[in-house]
Amino acid sequence: MRLAPFIAGRYLFAKKSHNVINIISAISAIGMAVGTAALIIILSVYNGFDSLVRSLMSNVEPDLMITPAAGKTFVPKGDTYDWIYDQPAVKSMCCVLQEQVFINYDGKQSLAKAKGVDWIYEEESPIRSHIKEGEFKLHKGDIPMAAVGAGLAHEMGIRSHFLSPIEVYYPSRTRRISMANPAASIESINVWPSCLFSVNSEIDHDLIILPIEQMRELLEYTDEVSAVEIRTMEGTSAKTLAELQEEIASRLGPDFKVRNRFQQNESLYKMMKYEKMAIYMILIFVIIIIAFNIFGSLTMLMIEKREDIMTLRSMGAGESLIRRIFILEGWLISLSGLAAGMILGIGFSLFQQHFGFIKMPGHFVVQAYPVILSWSDILITAAGVAVIGYLIALIPTASLKRH
Repeated sequence: MRLAPFIAGRYLFAKKSHNVINIISAISAIGMAVGTAALIIILSVYNGFDSLVRSLMSNVEPDLMITPAAGKTFVPKGDTYDWIYDQPAVKSMCCVLQEQVFINYDGKQSLAKAKGVDWIYEEESPIRSHIKEGEFKLHKGDIPMAAVGAGLAHEMGIRSHFLSPIEVYYPSRTRRISMANPAASIESINVWPSCLFSVNSEIDHDLIILPIEQMRELLEYTDEVSAVEIRTMEGTSAKTLAELQEEIASRLGPDFKVRNRFQQNESLYKMMKYEKMAIYMILIFVIIIIAFNIFGSLTMLMIEKREDIMTLRSMGAGESLIRRIFILEGWLISLSGLAAGMILGIGFSLFQQHFGFIKMPGHFVVQAYPVILSWSDILITAAGVAVIGYLIALIPTASLKRH
């Protein structure tokens, strides 16, 4: 059983009579190493951006969100909400009233997503860490204030130190539209900009955060909310969060939906998952193309070692042993490239992850390219490259025949 690995190892490191075989073998190993390193590095960079996106989204999206199964609004009353607030894993629970509105600022108009929030959100919202201008506050005495997305503010010409109010409009729910006087069927409120925030381009271009009292006045509600947002303590495990979600859903019944962060943006997170799979498949295909160099070097080696093959056959070696020798020879070439590539890829990723020596261009939310090395990525990379190398080595050995 040890004869095949021994001979394959000797063939790998022994000098060949035709130097081109050594060159092709070296090129094959280097190509596999570069492909393996690239796969680990690119997947690690993708993990970094994925984590960054999730972190940015967590400043807007809660860990759990309660919404009505039917309709737009509900009144959050009952023992369930007291039970939720008493749970040790729950950090805060706030009421939200959200709607698409029309806004006007100094003659400029736009549609926006207005999010009315209560004082708990105002006190504990993590969006404070994304304020680009001004101070995050929604009340200044009796004056209602608003936090505006940086993209929307740029489009409308809004600045936090300007004195002009933001006029917010929404069609009345209780009055019929009058063709003679359409303005009479539209509710409006004024809020003053207190700060500009920047989370990501999608959120920045349409979100405005204001007090829930003003949103209720605009939408003609009293105690209704469109959602209850629940944020958990830092370090809460996924298991604890899932158990909390299940218990809340059980207590509230079928009239309500309790969604985690993934379910709130299911399409976004699925797209990110599929993108990573696509990246892996594309790079694996590139490695397959590189691996065909092994086919060439192994074919030439088999031609060169015809006398050795005949000698082994005369000594009683079976066809399976001879095939195994050359399969291992080809596989060793790919495994040597795999080992070198893993060292390069892991080393580069760890260095970037801890020291960030490659910087991001422009004014991005992070200074260096974000990198997170995942052991699962290393394992699937090693498995994929090893399998490809083995399968490629099988192809030329299939032509071995007894003469």
